[in-house]
Amino acid sequence: MSIPTPHITAKKEDFAKTVLMPGDPLRSKFIAETFLENAFLVNNVRNIQGYTGTYKGKRVSVMASGMGMPSIGIYSFELFNFYDVDTIIRVGSAGAVDASLNLGDIVIGQTALTKSSFAENFGLERDFLAAASQELVQKTVDAAKNLGISVRVGKIFSSDVFYGEHLLWDYFKENGVLAVEMEAAALYMNAYKAQKNAVALCTVSDSLVSGQSMSAERRQNSFDKMIELALNLI
Repeated sequence: MSIPTPHITAKKEDFAKTVLMPGDPLRSKFIAETFLENAFLVNNVRNIQGYTGTYKGKRVSVMASGMGMPSIGIYSFELFNFYDVDTIIRVGSAGAVDASLNLGDIVIGQTALTKSSFAENFGLERDFLAAASQELVQKTVDAAKNLGISVRVGKIFSSDVFYGEHLLWDYFKENGVLAVEMEAAALYMNAYKAQKNAVALCTVSDSLVSGQSMSAERRQNSFDKMIELALNLI
């Protein structure tokens, strides 16, 4: 495939080696405008906004992934394989399925379990264990300690459905799943096949255990900690 791709209009050199990937295009814009210096728009196909700028003098990009594994599967594949991106850090939200997690807690997805057929369709075994880059997980834990940010490391679950998680309660308990989201497993599979680096950082925005959810104001303040943590990995 040549550059530009069907989904990204940027020139090859427009992307930094590290890309932060929120799901929401507007959050991509928010990160660029709030945290980066000299940020400029590099992609806006289908309103999937991507920017490149600097953070503390280091070049970094941020681009939305959209919702779900098929969407992040497309964008992360193209970034890894056609734009020479080395590291993708997902910065998103998750629903807690572990009662010990509170709203605002940050979960590092060491592995991402899934019941999706994504792996099988992608040429991997259906029960392939999608895992973050372990060196990057440790780097995140170290950065969190230095920043005074509390994190939990463990298993997350990448779901194909948003409204059916309650059907998997027994599975979550048996497998020690901390939280549910919808993208990490596909990102990890792309990183594995491309021999690149990936990690998912997720802020708990709601709890499937207690039924609590964040207000819009608290969500933004809590997400800021996660974004700061991600930016300190570059």
